[in-house]
Amino acid sequence: MNTPHDSTRPATASGTFRIGGDLEVNRLGFGTMQLTGKGVWGPPADHDEAVRVLRRAVELGVNFFDTADSYGPYVAEELLREALHPYGDDVVIATKAGFTRSGPDEWSVLGRPEYLRQEVEMSLQRLGLQRIDLFQLHRIDPQVPLEDQVGELRDLQSEGKIRHIGLSEVSVHDVEAAQRIAPIVSVQNLYNLTDRSAEELLDWATERGVGFIPWFPLATGKLSGARSPLTELAEQHDATPSQLALAWLLRRSPVILPIPGTSRVAHLEDNLRGAALELSEEEFETLSASAA
Repeated sequence: MNTPHDSTRPATASGTFRIGGDLEVNRLGFGTMQLTGKGVWGPPADHDEAVRVLRRAVELGVNFFDTADSYGPYVAEELLREALHPYGDDVVIATKAGFTRSGPDEWSVLGRPEYLRQEVEMSLQRLGLQRIDLFQLHRIDPQVPLEDQVGELRDLQSEGKIRHIGLSEVSVHDVEAAQRIAPIVSVQNLYNLTDRSAEELLDWATERGVGFIPWFPLATGKLSGARSPLTELAEQHDATPSQLALAWLLRRSPVILPIPGTSRVAHLEDNLRGAALELSEEEFETLSASAA
């Protein structure tokens, strides 16, 4: 349900969610992966525009930013600090570790405890933080016992370097196993209107009040074609298909925290307008069925 909001800060229309029960954020956040170079490698094509995007996001009501040490690598975290430090009291930054990078579009899973500890320490320095509000294991390393990976994050949490722990690209079984080691407050999986492979995990998270951060949230695929239900509804709402896809996500579950990203201010502003769109139950069901 949409809540009353300041029209100059459209992200506030998405409502709020308390990560871990105590970190309140506007549900519509921002993902920083697209701020980096091609292949999620190296600096942005337009550094100054990337900084403007982050600052404009805050002006528009975004206070939840998702990043990772592997975006660049390190580039996205450094941009966040350059653009937003010192952070406002309500700004929450979530970062991740668990991948090493050897080149554009190359990702290698690494979850050894000593590596995760090193990356937490380095992320704290890059971001200019004393404590990371939400630290996510980017991938579970199948070569390392889960107890060692999540256990190391639990130790860092007890040391005051991490506030909350999350997981990325996991199953219900994975999360339940991890929760026997440490409290898990969020999960981040691929999920959008046209790819609902994480539906079981989303339902599980919704029932338990665990935050669900969908990555690649605005994919519409063939649904954005002429005469599709999505396109027709978008025209009726004087909106874009991507804005409707975002509105659908926000309606789908109160624990969903979409993080659409972009490297351009104009695209950012366009995305955020989707938070104010109100779908009727019939419209929501039509969209749901169209991509089933």
